[in-house]
Amino acid sequence: MRSTIILMLALLLIISGCSTSSSQMETSAKDKLTVVRLSDATKLDPHFITDISSANILYQKVYETLVVPDLDMKPQPGLAKEWEQIDDVTWEFILREGVYFHDGTVFNAEAVKATFDRLLDPNTASPQAEKLGMIDDIEIVDEYTVRFHLSAAYAPLLSILSANEGSIISPKALSENPKKLWEHPVGTGPFVFDYWKVGQEISLKKNEEYWGDKPKINQVVFKVVPEDTTRLAMIETGEAHVNDQVPITEIDRIEASETLNLYRADGLGIEFLGFNVQKAPFDQLEVRKAITQAIDRKAVLEGVFQNSGMLANSPMSPKVFGYSDDVKPYDYDLENAKALLQEAGLEGLKVTITTNDRKERINVAEVVQSQLKKIGINAEVEVLEWGAYIEALNNGEHEMFVGGWGNATGDGDYNQYNVFHSSSHGGAGNHTYYHNPEVDRIIEDARKEIDEETRRSLYEQAMKLEMEDAAMIPLRYYEHLAVYHKDVEGLVISPVNYILLNEITIK
Repeated sequence: MRSTIILMLALLLIISGCSTSSSQMETSAKDKLTVVRLSDATKLDPHFITDISSANILYQKVYETLVVPDLDMKPQPGLAKEWEQIDDVTWEFILREGVYFHDGTVFNAEAVKATFDRLLDPNTASPQAEKLGMIDDIEIVDEYTVRFHLSAAYAPLLSILSANEGSIISPKALSENPKKLWEHPVGTGPFVFDYWKVGQEISLKKNEEYWGDKPKINQVVFKVVPEDTTRLAMIETGEAHVNDQVPITEIDRIEASETLNLYRADGLGIEFLGFNVQKAPFDQLEVRKAITQAIDRKAVLEGVFQNSGMLANSPMSPKVFGYSDDVKPYDYDLENAKALLQEAGLEGLKVTITTNDRKERINVAEVVQSQLKKIGINAEVEVLEWGAYIEALNNGEHEMFVGGWGNATGDGDYNQYNVFHSSSHGGAGNHTYYHNPEVDRIIEDARKEIDEETRRSLYEQAMKLEMEDAAMIPLRYYEHLAVYHKDVEGLVISPVNYILLNEITIK
């Protein structure tokens, strides 16, 4: 009898153990969010990240900034709880106390100074340095107070400090092995870096010691799945939860599905066709103007993007400060385009259009290829994986390219200085390698101008010159699309196109 009771108790313990294990597995599945993406990150160091796709994995997740933009891109307290502009060139920030980096280092004024000193050090050779080049010095007032001393007045300082470029990095990681940050980020954010299987996936885990409101999920995995249909199928079956790189061609399928939801929101970015103006024959205005007049932008918006987003008329979205609807590119005019090429003696011209491997951009390149045939230009389409595409543009290896610029601050300076100023050639964002001294001067004046109406006027002047010089052809203003499984709640995509994770739950 005694042995029977012992056997029954043992069986109950085994059953109980199995039940607990099953429950833990179920909870674990609900606490792990899988985001499927077209491409892997290029690098994980915010001082060297030049694409929003890579920044999306870390921004306000692993790394945080002194100031945080709300959904209207207005600055809110972040790692700095308050600030004051003392004069035109001096800003003071009061920092939060009780905040720690993921390696245990305390967050304080020393950490802020170490981060920006490293970014601005010429030996670092950060492509982001120019974006914050107005910072002359950072003064430590006390352990939790810093003053930014600028070389000149810079009106949108708070907006750039709230962007990925303003991410605050662990001073311990910076001093011990800064190169390791390319593959192992160390910040103060709500998620801690877990691992990176290059070409496959990146994992982040909830920071249990986070100073603010903790995320509702325990882990997020960004998984690389190059095939569009596979990504959708994974979400449909529940194998994955979110895909923030949705092919426009799949919208009908998503809307017809019982398990998929579609997220749509106007963005700050622009998609465009660009020229490397330092390479012949694109160093000739007549050639760039001819190609601009040969491109039917409305046909591209309707045929490729299925009217997702808006037809772009300038290099700056209507949602960005400084936009003007008085800025226009050259009109579509095939006959004038042919005449310009004849005058330049370049009939039968052969060109290469470089694009990354996103389906819509390949389609854009192919439509442009077809349109250019009408004026006697033979175009070859070169499709590169995302990392190789960014590298080619940064190194100036391209001729024409299908590009985009996702404004990360909501301010026109982020478009103008990074995309058109001559000091931003290459990795900083000026992939057309455009240089107009008059445009440089106007952009610099706009940075210093405090009066908002004067700043708007300056940006309008700059953009009109850029359109006259035909360095790029604006195609459309972004509409952000994301698809997510019906069991996912609380998904928000910021105007910059960052996934915001803290409120996400999985039913």
